[in-house]
Amino acid sequence: MTRRQGGSWPAQLRRRVGRADLRAVPEVRRALRDLLGRGDWGEPGSAEVAELLVSELVTNALVHTDDGAVVTATVAPSRLRVEVRDFTSGLPEPRVPVADESTHGRGLVLVQHLADAWGVQAHALGKVVWFELDGGGM
Repeated sequence: MTRRQGGSWPAQLRRRVGRADLRAVPEVRRALRDLLGRGDWGEPGSAEVAELLVSELVTNALVHTDDGAVVTATVAPSRLRVEVRDFTSGLPEPRVPVADESTHGRGLVLVQHLADAWGVQAHALGKVVWFELDGGGM
């Protein structure tokens, strides 16, 4: 792992994404990539996995809820934690995608298989879906 140039640990990203604004997905990916130092964080491929997983969670929040979401990513040499909070009740569950659903239904399955840890935390108003990746750092 290389050290973050000109920055200190931990570093944080926080973004509010608007209701049904799917243009926010690539913007959040780019912001996370910048936070991770253009792929310098973690083991080879870790930053790309983080980008994929944040895309899945943000897309889920925007497609399956009636409001926007708040994305928070906190990165340190040894760990990345990404949280996507929405303001709709109902807890998501990974499900086995059906063959004729094309690309739908795979987001949480990807998170479940690629993240080192993940979960859902209910709040009085909404929930947070989160994942963590091990950075292999100090």
